[in-house]
Amino acid sequence: MRALVSGGAGFIGSHIVDALLAAGHDVCAVDDLSRGDRSRVPAAARLHVVDVRSSALHDVVSAEKPEIVFHQAAQIDVRRSISEPLLDTEINVVGTVNLLQACVSAGVRRVVFASSGGAIYGDTSVIPTPETHPARPASLYGAAKLCGEAYGQVYASLYGLEFCALRYANVYGPRQDPHGEAGVVAIFARKLLSGDIPVINGDGTQTRDYVFVGDVVRANLAAASAGAPAMGAYNVGTGRETDVNELFAMLRDACGVTGEAQHGPGKPGEQRRSCLDASLAASALGWSPKVALEDGLRETVEFFRSAS
Repeated sequence: MRALVSGGAGFIGSHIVDALLAAGHDVCAVDDLSRGDRSRVPAAARLHVVDVRSSALHDVVSAEKPEIVFHQAAQIDVRRSISEPLLDTEINVVGTVNLLQACVSAGVRRVVFASSGGAIYGDTSVIPTPETHPARPASLYGAAKLCGEAYGQVYASLYGLEFCALRYANVYGPRQDPHGEAGVVAIFARKLLSGDIPVINGDGTQTRDYVFVGDVVRANLAAASAGAPAMGAYNVGTGRETDVNELFAMLRDACGVTGEAQHGPGKPGEQRRSCLDASLAASALGWSPKVALEDGLRETVEFFRSAS
């Protein structure tokens, strides 16, 4: 098949590009390189340096004529969405609508959209949380992702564009950005390997569901090949709840270092618990996570160790 990956030079997007090429598909990537790295895109995939908000995106989609579009491009920092709400909306809402319109104009059959599980549901007492739980975003990032899903569903209804939203848990793995606020696994691993002790926000008992990037890639490929009746929104997580203190201890062991965690003030508005029920993805897409957290953390640490 012909596939286009927006954000294809980024963390998750570049892994999707690799998997598509390995499966023998024709692949192009779109990325503005604001966070992505050109070197992550193999020569076998065509890279277009284009912002998803721009009119040039329509020219790219029209020229490439992909059958499937994997929409990974996004502003991913929850805290930045609060400090810069217009920027977050421009990229995550306007950029998504711009891409959807380009897909309709170019006759794209299906869009697989990178959504967010924890950010869309907000704090909930139902753990693991299923897709039937009410959406109560606690951040503007979560609101934008939910808005992207709504636009996708309307485009599906109006134009017959097949639209599948994958609600990611906390994705981690090789190539994750260790800078900024997003990606606690990458941030902790880089600091521990460099001899620093990372600071845990608050008491460290806040929990997340950590899913390995390789499993997320398999979910995307499953959504791309599923029958049209399977289109909808699906959680992509492990159902395993891990708090930050546990995560720190596992990463410290994987890095082979010692030292106790440091704690700083908690972040206002931070979710206390997030863990996703992915049983719907198992039944409808035939997907389930395969990489245990301990194994995925070791692979991630080895990536950062070899890159240092």
